[in-house]
Amino acid sequence: MAKSFEKYQKRRLISSYISVIVIIGLVLFLVGMLGILVINTQKVANHFKEQVAMSIYLKDQAKEIEIDQLQKQLSLADYTKETIYTSKEEAAEVYKRDIGEDFMEFLGDANPLPQSIDVYFKADFVTEVQLAEIARDLGEKEFVSEIIYDKPLIALLNNNIKKISFWVLVVCGIFTFIAVLLINSSIRLSVYSKRFIIKTMQMVGATKSFIRRPFIWRSVKLGMIGALLAMIGMAVLLYFLDKTYPDLQLLMDYLIIGALFLAVFLLGIFITWFSTFFATQKFLNLKTDELYY
Repeated sequence: MAKSFEKYQKRRLISSYISVIVIIGLVLFLVGMLGILVINTQKVANHFKEQVAMSIYLKDQAKEIEIDQLQKQLSLADYTKETIYTSKEEAAEVYKRDIGEDFMEFLGDANPLPQSIDVYFKADFVTEVQLAEIARDLGEKEFVSEIIYDKPLIALLNNNIKKISFWVLVVCGIFTFIAVLLINSSIRLSVYSKRFIIKTMQMVGATKSFIRRPFIWRSVKLGMIGALLAMIGMAVLLYFLDKTYPDLQLLMDYLIIGALFLAVFLLGIFITWFSTFFATQKFLNLKTDELYY
């Protein structure tokens, strides 16, 4: 009978430890992914900014040397990420694919579509003011007929990026607070089940630090295991995200990613240490009669 009770107690103990590890792992995984989101918010924002193109339409009278010089000038400019030249013939082919029929059959050799250069900018230069200045300077060239870019989109993009960045930080703060509460509650429940052992050790003369030490060390080990599980989950998800969205280059910032993983690991240790210290301290300060409430 005594052996079966011991086995039952051991199973309960193992189940309790597994529950704590799983909770710590899941919570730290969520915190870690939110950290990745915060780190990459600017990178994602820059990715979208760099998809905005300015189309420079050229007159039919534009000389080839003028077009080449303009493209080279744009390619060497500080604000340029990429330039793409589209000839009249290429523009016609693109338009054919878009409308699904050969409109040139009705027009003969008269191709009404202009040649153009599409400019993609570095993210730091995608603002309403800077693009307006660039468009004004390029528009002064005689062989440039028209410059088009989506002004409302740029304003909307910049405003939304600011709002999203702010709310991401707010959500991360809230989730971190919730994470601390969840882990703290799990640790406190684990210590609560040992409250009579704590009081018994105290009654036979053990010091508070001596009683706390094994509880803290055990909780820290559980926190380390939970943090390792969270880090494995983060690494797997980061790998798949990097494969799915290679343009974001999520795995290129090794130092930042490494610092985040280290922060998650240390957070697991700190929260478990902090929670266990104060949980054991609470039961050490309780009177024997109060342990039953």
